[in-house]
Amino acid sequence: MNDGTDYRAILLAGTPLIDVRAPVEFQQGAMPGAINLPLMDNEERTAVGICYKRQGPEAALALGHQLVSGDIRQQRMKAWQDACRLHPEGYLCCARGGQRSHIVQQWLRESGINYPLIAGGYKALRQAAMQVTEELVQKPIILIGGCTGSGKTQLVQLQPNGVDLEGLAHHRGSSFGRTVEPQLSQASFENLLAVEMLKTDSRQDLHRWVLEDEGRMIGANHLPECLRERMAQASIAVVEDPFELRLERLREEYFVRMHHDFTQAYGETQGWQEYSEYLHHGLFAIRRRLGLQRFAELTALLDVALTEQQTNGSTDGHMGWLVPLLNEYYDPMYRYQLEKKAAKIVFRGTWQEVADWVQAQ
Repeated sequence: MNDGTDYRAILLAGTPLIDVRAPVEFQQGAMPGAINLPLMDNEERTAVGICYKRQGPEAALALGHQLVSGDIRQQRMKAWQDACRLHPEGYLCCARGGQRSHIVQQWLRESGINYPLIAGGYKALRQAAMQVTEELVQKPIILIGGCTGSGKTQLVQLQPNGVDLEGLAHHRGSSFGRTVEPQLSQASFENLLAVEMLKTDSRQDLHRWVLEDEGRMIGANHLPECLRERMAQASIAVVEDPFELRLERLREEYFVRMHHDFTQAYGETQGWQEYSEYLHHGLFAIRRRLGLQRFAELTALLDVALTEQQTNGSTDGHMGWLVPLLNEYYDPMYRYQLEKKAAKIVFRGTWQEVADWVQAQ
């Protein structure tokens, strides 16, 4: 059994972690698959921290035991015991492998459960994850480029050596990019990316990565600097599909699937409201770049399209604002960005031609 120091093996195996840090720490950054069952909640942790500064470690420890006692301790013990039985292959984890995970480990031992802990805690795992990314991004990278609606994400997903950065970020990268799933904290996104790269690399004799040509930010998450630097030097294969085909992909992705996802998540009435707000927010986010008059015109067309979709289910009306948005904003912007990378373009073709070319590399 791993003694809790082979961090790479722990990350690669997707090992369950019972993370006993306070919820606020967990939200700031956690490992994929970790379960947050805190020793102390946010308020208790704050009180102990203040006590530590004013009266020292012994007083703080005594206060911690006082706060987590009686019924509270019983409830938390039951949650830890249940999690240990459910995940016998897991580990306890706190911030640095210090007092909190040792206390929980001791209490579990007294109840008859021997459960290992991560030496060095979350901080050590995080360090290992960052080293994994730093190391793996040194392999060559091919980027898949192309205007909005070119099916770049799907092409990447189909490659055994592809990593879907937008999928990991829960965001499609544009002003309309949000998904029903909220984005992770920056640290959690980086941890997830490291684990995904580690798993992808371990499944094959990987010579190069296939990634989508992304900007620095994917929604609120930014790419790790080491990856961004390597992507800036990477070769680009550009998908050039007919405009009509791109429109059909966008119709399916933004109007059919997003409506379905919002309805599934929130129910019919609130789902429609969320979907409508999502589309309005996407336009609103780029209003200054469109110019306020054009923004008002496209918003009016969006409202008409939404009424039509709600009335008879047709998404045709959305083409009235999507087509000018692509022609006047998204396509010129992407082509301008691509021109600056012209020297790195090594292939152009339809979606299928690019897919075949990538497979042949």
